[in-house]
Parts: sequence; C-alpha cells; structure tokens
Amino acid sequence: MLPRTCIVQVEVSRRIRQITRIMELPVNPPILPMLAKRVDQLPATGDWIFEPKWDGFRALIFRDGEEVTIQSRDEKPLNRYFPELVDPLLKQLPKKCVLDGEIVIAQKGALDFDSLQLRLHPAASRVKMLSETIPSSIVFFDLLAEGNRDLRNKTFAERRSKLESLLSSLKPPLHLTPATSDFALASDWFRRFEGAGLDGVIAKPKEGTYEPNKRVMLKIKHERDCDCVVAGFRWHKKGESTGIGSLLLGLYDNAGMLQHVGVCASFTNVKRLELVEFLKPYRKNALASHPWKEWAGEGLGHRMPGAQSRWSQGKDLSWEPLRPELVVEVAYDHMQGDRFRHTAQFRRWRKDKKPTDCTFEQLEVVPPHELESIFATGR
Repeated sequence: MLPRTCIVQVEVSRRIRQITRIMELPVNPPILPMLAKRVDQLPATGDWIFEPKWDGFRALIFRDGEEVTIQSRDEKPLNRYFPELVDPLLKQLPKKCVLDGEIVIAQKGALDFDSLQLRLHPAASRVKMLSETIPSSIVFFDLLAEGNRDLRNKTFAERRSKLESLLSSLKPPLHLTPATSDFALASDWFRRFEGAGLDGVIAKPKEGTYEPNKRVMLKIKHERDCDCVVAGFRWHKKGESTGIGSLLLGLYDNAGMLQHVGVCASFTNVKRLELVEFLKPYRKNALASHPWKEWAGEGLGHRMPGAQSRWSQGKDLSWEPLRPELVVEVAYDHMQGDRFRHTAQFRRWRKDKKPTDCTFEQLEVVPPHELESIFATGR
C-alpha cells in the first residue's frame, strides 16, 4: 500500500488533471507562479513598477466560463477552503482569464495571517462557518491570459495596463493592488504600510515577461534586530543528536513571564554540529525550574513551543528545554501579534546582556496604516 503522503499527492495530481481537461484556456492549470528574490533596499535606478507586498496565500485564478479554479503556489486546489470567493470571481472576472494574486484576510485595519491559516480546515462544516465569520478577500497583481491570448510573453507594463482596464470596476472582496513607478511613493509605502501587516514592497521590471517559478521580481522586506532568550531547541530533521534544527526564542512580558515568540533557524551543517556541543551544558536540569515546564506535558489547551498542529503536516515539533540563560541577537522582519511572523535569523550571541533584559519593550512598534486606502469598502 502507498504511504498516505503519496496517496494525497496522487489525488491532488488527479484533481488538477481533471480541472485541466475541463478548462480550455491559453494557460491551463497547474502552473507555478513567478517568484521574487530578496534584496536589501528598493532599486533606485532602472525601470520598475512597485507594489505593496501582501502577506497572505499566493493564488492563481483560472476562469473559463462557469468554471473557476483557485490554485495555490504549490499547485494545489483551494476552492474548498475559500468558497465565498467563487461567486464574486464568476460575477466580476472576464469569461476567460488567468490572474495572479494573493488571498488575504483584513480585520481591524490590518492583515490577519493567523485567521487566514485557520481557513485551511479539513471539516466542510468548519470551512463554511469560517467563510461567514472571517471571510477572505483576494488582491490581484498580474494577468497571464485574457480571452484566447496568452499574455505571459508581454511586458509587465503591458500586462499591468490590461489588468487595470479589465478590473477597473472591481468590488469587494476582489481588489486590484496599487502600483507605481514613483520611487519616492514606493519608499513611502514601505514605511507606512507595515503597520497594516503588509510585508514590504515588490519591484517588478517594466519590460519583464511572466516567468513561472523564476525569481525575476525583487522583494524588499523590513528587517530589525532583537535580543531574545534561548529557552529550548529542536533537533534537525535528520534526527536526534545529528545537529540543531532551530532555537526556541522567548521575550519577557510586563508581568515577568517568558513568552514564546518564535524560532531561529537556517544554520549551516557545521553550525548545527557546533551548537550541539555549545548547548550541552545548558541542557542539564533544564526542566526543573523552566518557565515552560508545563508545556512539556500533554493535554494542555494553550499554544506551546512543541505542540503539533494541522499546519505542521506531520513534522516532528517536539522540543528540548534549555536553562533560559543564553541571549541571542536575531534579525526579524515583523511581528504577527506577539510572535515573529517568519523564522528569525541568527546574528550573534549576547554574553553581555542579561536574559531578564530581553523584553517586548525593545521591539519597534509601527502604527497601523488603515487599509481603507486600498480596501475602500467591504472586507
């Protein structure tokens, strides 16, 4: 019998092939989206079109008559998870088209990625309830095909112009992303939009064609430094004692409680082995008075560093405690609530700093920029 992962992959491939047989578009699913490479700053020279970087689920939308397919960046169908988007897509998009965009949820003036993750639930009843209580939106930023024309070989400037023309009268929950060729305005977006949960700015070459799975765009994201307590670690996926996979990071709140804020990873193989020996002394009697001692048990309902979730897809997230005596400086882009939105990057050990000095107060607070300038009405 095939392993469950293989069965799931076969089923996904079968469903995609079925969709392909139904649709007769110049660009049929599945295809991989165009990607971006990270750079340190906005390009000040050259011909670029800048857009806000949305923090959501990348999605390619295929519409052929009464058929709509929402495809994820890894070629999986998303229709069942976002049923509230299907009818607006049928009502507002051209009869035959393929678009690139991002599924997001906006609440209280900011994007809410945690709520978006909740939408990927296996139970149909739960999906239906969530589609009504935390409905999603989709923001479009590229056009791959319209009618019987494959537009991927056209320049982005041409595709953007056509996209604006086709989607000039969109209504929520469908939106067209802002775009500009003005470097000063893009720099302003980079500063102002972060408080609303946007991820940074994307720069696209005006003369660039659409190249699936190629990193031809640029992404400029925020990066800051933070000193954190190292309160635990996870072994590398190759197995116990073969290397450190990630460090569990904590910050002290106003009540003096150490809160789990994320992980630090992306070590070289040499560094993983070095960390095994470096952390060894801090493992001794680590759980005896550990601030996360209760999380080492089972049956607890609150979020904990080693807890399994449906987002982990079967990964081993068990963790090993360390005495909370080490301080590390990490780089991060932005916070999602009280946690790092993405994996933090190791910078250096801070032997000159006390763990109790690692508090939330050191974090830069960015005032939210209301999304009404982009999401004019509705969600």
